[in-house]
Amino acid sequence: MRRASPGRPPMPLMDMASARTLSHRYLARALPQRWAHVQATARVAWRIGSRLLAGEECDLLVAAAILHDIGYARPLVVSGFHPLDGARFLRRSGAPPRLCALVAHHSGAAAVARLRGLADELAEFPDEATTLRDTLWYCDMSVNASGEPVTFEQRIADIRARHGGDSSVVRALDSGGLQARAAAIGRVRHQLASPVTQPV
Repeated sequence: MRRASPGRPPMPLMDMASARTLSHRYLARALPQRWAHVQATARVAWRIGSRLLAGEECDLLVAAAILHDIGYARPLVVSGFHPLDGARFLRRSGAPPRLCALVAHHSGAAAVARLRGLADELAEFPDEATTLRDTLWYCDMSVNASGEPVTFEQRIADIRARHGGDSSVVRALDSGGLQARAAAIGRVRHQLASPVTQPV
């Protein structure tokens, strides 16, 4: 495991407040639209996480939601693949392994990583494929790039329009990534529609 840079103590990121502080530091001024998106994603996470997940799991979901796009911040860009760059930065900063892994694999990142030749690097972080993971994907797909509420179908259309057909993001959608996202969203919708949605 790589250590944090000298002179900078690791940030444990064990709570939502510290996660928000870190995300704000890297995104709010430099990437205000991205900051709006992650804030909106975190609000959705808070709203539905309490219905589907136990306390600590809900907190982890909200922390992952506010941090999932931190890898877009210019000082953190190494590979150019934001889920991987964000997860590696969080690991260096002392974040819990599950939080790092959730950021690494958010919203079908593995499909894009394969097309970019980064599958082995992304495999540094295990994809837990749990309700928590699915719920993070659901939250990310519930708001657009500006943080406005959208349907899943609108979110996918917006991704296609912004990235263009030749991008690895869109090619990943067309080679199984769309089905993976849709399946995760479907599982969460099913749980939200269940008569009993409170975590046990």
